[in-house]
Amino acid sequence: MRPFTLSVAATAWLALTALTPVPARAETAAEPPVACTALSDAAPARLIASCTADIDNPSTAEADRLDAAITRAVALHNSGQTDKALAEIDAVIAKDWQRARAFRARGEIFRQTGKTEAAFAALNEAIRLEPDNANGYESRGNVFNNTGKYDRAIEDYNEALRLKPDFALAFSDRGAAWYFKGEYQKAVADYDAAIRLDPDHAQTYTNRGAALRKLGRRELALKDETSAIRIDPTRPEYFDNRGLSLAGNGDYAGAIADYDEAIKLRPEAKFLTNRGDAWQARNDYDRAIADYDAAQKLDPKFQRIYNNRGAAWQHKGDRARAQADYAEAVRLNPSDKNAAENYEIVTKEIERLGALASQKNLPSFNCATARRQVEKAICADPGLAQLDRNINDVFLRVIADAESDSHRVALALTRQQRDFIDQRNASFGRRGYDLRQAMEERLDKLNTIARQ
Repeated sequence: MRPFTLSVAATAWLALTALTPVPARAETAAEPPVACTALSDAAPARLIASCTADIDNPSTAEADRLDAAITRAVALHNSGQTDKALAEIDAVIAKDWQRARAFRARGEIFRQTGKTEAAFAALNEAIRLEPDNANGYESRGNVFNNTGKYDRAIEDYNEALRLKPDFALAFSDRGAAWYFKGEYQKAVADYDAAIRLDPDHAQTYTNRGAALRKLGRRELALKDETSAIRIDPTRPEYFDNRGLSLAGNGDYAGAIADYDEAIKLRPEAKFLTNRGDAWQARNDYDRAIADYDAAQKLDPKFQRIYNNRGAAWQHKGDRARAQADYAEAVRLNPSDKNAAENYEIVTKEIERLGALASQKNLPSFNCATARRQVEKAICADPGLAQLDRNINDVFLRVIADAESDSHRVALALTRQQRDFIDQRNASFGRRGYDLRQAMEERLDKLNTIARQ
């Protein structure tokens, strides 16, 4: 049984190039005026103001005015005004239908908003208009990446790099395609090339960290994720990724601190679920459940919540709630074998306990085949029989919990149980030996272990 999924790879955030490759930074009044230029890292509001000034300036040449309008449209999209951004680009194309940059910007906005077919149409037109411009192939490669067509994405990145061999973003995004294909060594090689060309791009570091983690190179992954945070401490995904690496190393306190920071920057279901997993790994099931509950409120369709919360309920002994959560996990993702297995196991436990409830005061063994005197004594005394049943039930639960964390611990607990039974069998009937007291003490010890 795998009670819950502490999934590093499945939840790692791997990003592709966006319209603004370096996230907007805070600016102060002491900084120089913002220029209306493509791929500016200025705050969207200031960029919009700068471009508007250029557009409204009567002395601005028409071609420059159209370029400023495209740059303003990108800034509008980055500030959450996507409809206005697309309208601005439509107006540019209406004036100059051969302006490839407008189609590239339109395609990238459609990609980021999940409108795949529209993105392909716009980028295909951009490439038709400017077949020697590397940016069009790079952007279309990202759409192929988003749709799972990784070989086609790599073809476009290859063409972009043929046209522009020092194109850092194309190396970075081709690295993402290799990552999605499971070719982690090739991904790392592309990320290395991207970082040599552009050592200040935080996104490439966190992506390389994800690939390194897949290769088991966790210390290097942590260094990369820390570099990403140093370059841009405003992105919650970077803290979340480092938290996953720390959790993979068993540093759950450090992971929780990073998840805290991610949640502070932007509460998301995946961040809360990851923190819940870390609390669960520390056996703090109440805090884990609180995080899973909060994640469910933010995104009730985030499937991993239910499997992992089910495990927490199961650890607390609430099989009914565990069963309900596992069932929802399977409903949301029928191909999740882990959730299906957990649902089957807890359902059988509930059925077994229901059957046992109708067999009160029966021991854990078959009295009809009992041969030892101590077993016959247990069968003859309803109180001892129930004690034996309770010892066995708690022991089985303790073993199941231990096995999920450490096979060695489970084996040690099994040896302890065998030692107890051997001592019971050898001591029964001797002067001073109290069978009931020995069984009660054993049950107390097992209950103490179960509560840990």
